[in-house]
Amino acid sequence: MAGTDLDLRTTLQHVVDTATALTGARHGALALFHGEDRRVTDLFTAGMSDAERRAVAPLLHGRTGLLGALVDDERAVRVDDLTAPPHSREVPAPLTVRSFLAAPVRVHTEVLGGLCLTAEEPGRFTDTERTLLRLLASQASAAIGGARLHEAARQRDHWIEGAAAVTRALLTGAGTTDALTTVAERARVLAGAAAGVILLPTPDGGMEIVAASTLDDPAGIVGTAIEPGSPVLVQLLGGEEVFIENSATDERMTTAVRSRYGPSMMLPLQSGGRLIGTLALPRGRGGAPYTAMDRLLASQFASQAALALVMADAQHYREQLAVYEDRDRIARDLHDLVVQRLFATEMMLESTRRGDLAGDTGTAELLGHAVDELDSTIQEVRTAIFALQQPPAEAPTTFRGRVLRETGGASAVLGFQPSVQFTGAVDALVGEPVDGELLDVLRGALAAAHRREGVSAVEVEVDATARLPDGRAAVRLVVADDGRAEDGERSPTVTWQAPL
Repeated sequence: MAGTDLDLRTTLQHVVDTATALTGARHGALALFHGEDRRVTDLFTAGMSDAERRAVAPLLHGRTGLLGALVDDERAVRVDDLTAPPHSREVPAPLTVRSFLAAPVRVHTEVLGGLCLTAEEPGRFTDTERTLLRLLASQASAAIGGARLHEAARQRDHWIEGAAAVTRALLTGAGTTDALTTVAERARVLAGAAAGVILLPTPDGGMEIVAASTLDDPAGIVGTAIEPGSPVLVQLLGGEEVFIENSATDERMTTAVRSRYGPSMMLPLQSGGRLIGTLALPRGRGGAPYTAMDRLLASQFASQAALALVMADAQHYREQLAVYEDRDRIARDLHDLVVQRLFATEMMLESTRRGDLAGDTGTAELLGHAVDELDSTIQEVRTAIFALQQPPAEAPTTFRGRVLRETGGASAVLGFQPSVQFTGAVDALVGEPVDGELLDVLRGALAAAHRREGVSAVEVEVDATARLPDGRAAVRLVVADDGRAEDGERSPTVTWQAPL
């Protein structure tokens, strides 16, 4: 029965009900402990009112209560009169019990709790009932053991799948910050933590949170530092695992955000003897402590994630080197072939303009225009060569970063850096496909500004708090410059908007 029923709570309640009914007890209770202090985390009862449940709780504490004093004995223990020596106790109201019978609930050598019965009259329970209680307690133990095995297998599968997903994500070429955030996010979900954070060593010998994933307000987490000299720092920098029962009260924790959290794991991210950083997984205040299985699986995940980070880093550098080498080859080809030919053509046209056709005004003007165009082309190609010879930068992943990349690229041909202003939470509010449409309009506006005469300043504004005439939320792009249109008037301002 108990070994095959995966609904553990239903099974344990059935055990209590059966024990109470078969023995004719007044009350029945099964208390489950957790942690070294054996505090009661789950209580299943039969025949008790809410007031009696509250009153019986002190008797069932795994250390200080009567149950805790008895369950260390592997046998079922019978007390004929709770008010008589050697177990003399004052029975709290509204309980009126005298007889007490208890049997330990064990899985292997670990005491997980106790199954107990009470009766109002002294000497109520016999040896037969004690044997029956031991049998039912063993069924409860089997149910818990089976559920633990099932849960451990399920947890292990989830952590393995999570580690594989992180490895795949990291090897797709994510940037460093995105890679660390991916590790923090996946670990937080798998561990059931309130937050997942990555800490990296700082030059001054401390550690700093550089990436965080949390469902709550993340304010104040990223950038939080553990200063040199902190009690926990020696362990972290030494690559040791740190397990904390309560972050808010543990003296080793010194950061301001510790008050938000309770149980926590701090796991080294290291590969090949090199410490990359630390993965911290704090649960909320009052959260369930991490079990031994939780700690083991999280440690294995951290080792796998560290290896994936190293591999992703190496792959990124290889790809970056390949891109740089290719760009260098293209730059050499442009310089050796295209620029030289353009320069030679410009020299021939210049010689022709000054020589045989010098007297033909129309032809001279035409050749002069061609020489100017060639000279401009040579300058633009040389600018492109210079850009190709620079080390490739990380491709931005945020919308704000992509806007800045466009304006930064335009500065190479404009000769100055456009001014950019953001209003509102653009990264959070502007998504696909609006982001792509806005960037297309921005490129066109910057290209038009480059073609106009006398442009010395360009102002770009992206406003994610705009409203359409019908009241819908929108994003607005405004691009203005100080140039002149062909008719001599001030160049038009580009205004574009779309609903979010």
